[in-house]
Amino acid sequence: MKKALLFLIGVSSLFACTQKPVPTDSMATKETVKLYQNLIKLKEQGIMFGHQDDLVYGHGWYGEEGRSDIKEVCGDFPAVYGWELGHLELGDEYSLDSVYFDSIKAGIKAAYKRGGVNTISWHLRNPYTGGTSWDVSSTEVVHSILPGGEKHDVFKVYLDYLADFLLDLKTEDGTLIPILFRPFHEHTGSWFWWGKNLCSVDDYKALWLFTVDYLQNEKGIHHLLYTYSTDRFATTEEYLERYPGDEIIDILGFDLYDRGPEYSEVLGNCARMVTQLAAEKGKIATVSEAGGPIPTNHEWWTKTVLETLKPYDVLYVLVWRNPFRPADHQNFAPYKGSPDSDDFIEFYKDPETLFQQEVTSMKLYE
Repeated sequence: MKKALLFLIGVSSLFACTQKPVPTDSMATKETVKLYQNLIKLKEQGIMFGHQDDLVYGHGWYGEEGRSDIKEVCGDFPAVYGWELGHLELGDEYSLDSVYFDSIKAGIKAAYKRGGVNTISWHLRNPYTGGTSWDVSSTEVVHSILPGGEKHDVFKVYLDYLADFLLDLKTEDGTLIPILFRPFHEHTGSWFWWGKNLCSVDDYKALWLFTVDYLQNEKGIHHLLYTYSTDRFATTEEYLERYPGDEIIDILGFDLYDRGPEYSEVLGNCARMVTQLAAEKGKIATVSEAGGPIPTNHEWWTKTVLETLKPYDVLYVLVWRNPFRPADHQNFAPYKGSPDSDDFIEFYKDPETLFQQEVTSMKLYE
């Protein structure tokens, strides 16, 4: 009852504010504008929960329509749905996580129909070497794909495949579905070909600027909100070192996985700095990717994540996927019968966490 009361109050206050912030894209679709404006307000109501690939597979299952590990634990879907487009740039039928792109489209459309929020990451192949995103054998990749570079045309082909996919994200009446787009992430590390030791500051910024310009002005795509997403960082200067500019970025995010006892302190410090920057810049702050040692910490959801993030205006925290092949990596979200399920149910019940049922009532796109 307490949680229901909170979101009813939230619905009322959500639309009471007269301020009308707008996305950086001056030609953004009306649904994208409304989503952005409502997310700006929603971050003050609670923290949305997100899960990667939630609708397409989970612990011990793949491609079963209507299933969700999250729903099987708490009775509700996530509020934020994460999707991955790696291998789309090759013209493949399925992603690097073995999900057919048609299934991803269907999942995005289903999430939107529910009133949920979709965010897309892109582990695109190395256009210089032909290797994976994790191929860091050359420091020439980013420079080579900028205008005038020897692999610039290859990169434009990648963007053309991306544009075709994005322009096909439509409802039955032809409405384009707004997307939170999060490319070139975790660049404060050096495990992707766009990482800090693999390209200059100026080239990284130029990569962002060209990508946004090409999608908007060459491909006519105006239903994206752009997310800048680092890995862990120690200062605001480090966070902003490669920031491409307020004129193209809508959302300030950071990725942070729990790799030790200092996690709560680091998570809190990063959340504090990013929410302060978001407030100063009129942006939205998120924990754009996370995950914890669930097999050993059965109170991670309430004691580590929620207690740490409650003081800050973080819009959402998205945890990574539950692989259908157990050998891939651990599960980052609960599943039916998992040792953290009881704690996750308490996380779900907390008045300051928001799942699908609450955000559906808030009609984020209207």
